[in-house]
Amino acid sequence: MKALIVCTNHNAYPTKSGKTGLWLSELTHFYDELARHRIQMDLVSPLGGKVPIDERSLDLKDETNRKYYEDPAFMQKLENTLKPSDIKPAEYRLIYFTGGHGTMWDFPDNQELQEITRQIYENYGMVSAVCHGLSGLLNVKLSDGTPLIKDKYLTGFSNIEEKLVSFVSEVPFYLEDKLQENGANYTKSMIPFVQYIEVDERLVTGQNPNSARKVGRKVLEEMFDK
Repeated sequence: MKALIVCTNHNAYPTKSGKTGLWLSELTHFYDELARHRIQMDLVSPLGGKVPIDERSLDLKDETNRKYYEDPAFMQKLENTLKPSDIKPAEYRLIYFTGGHGTMWDFPDNQELQEITRQIYENYGMVSAVCHGLSGLLNVKLSDGTPLIKDKYLTGFSNIEEKLVSFVSEVPFYLEDKLQENGANYTKSMIPFVQYIEVDERLVTGQNPNSARKVGRKVLEEMFDK
């Protein structure tokens, strides 16, 4: 079985000079869980090629971040991600959308990624996402036209978390609000930034960066232990 991991190519904020992009641990923690089970993983991004890393997420005191950041083969994958047109959805049993603020700009309207997600899901595969990566699920429609997230229980980066990281003026929308507007049953932890996931059949989502490893574990449990 293979897993497909989606990362952003977008690295700029409208006015802040700092760069955004992938939130590193949302990739490495999930990747680490699947790697332990020797699952083959491909990385894809909306444009293919290089994935920028949000400079605020480069925490190399985090052992998992350090392990992969210092692994040339892994970093090579991150520099040379596949394009959506390279992907054959039938080869994958799982798709996972990583987060980082960059995803809010290049995930929601990417029809190729939406089509890949639909095919994996309708082929009885699993769909998973963490934090801002949920923006990649906002506009996915199933073959009958129903939004994938309609009436599904899920989580993602909350309005209060967005306010606490002080990026409200920069983001194109509030993710929590958008998920609810699009018909999802949004839930969240009472306390911001603590590990929290939501599971609804073949949809597994995590609220914030601290939830990525738990999403990985849950996905493995759902696929192999049932």
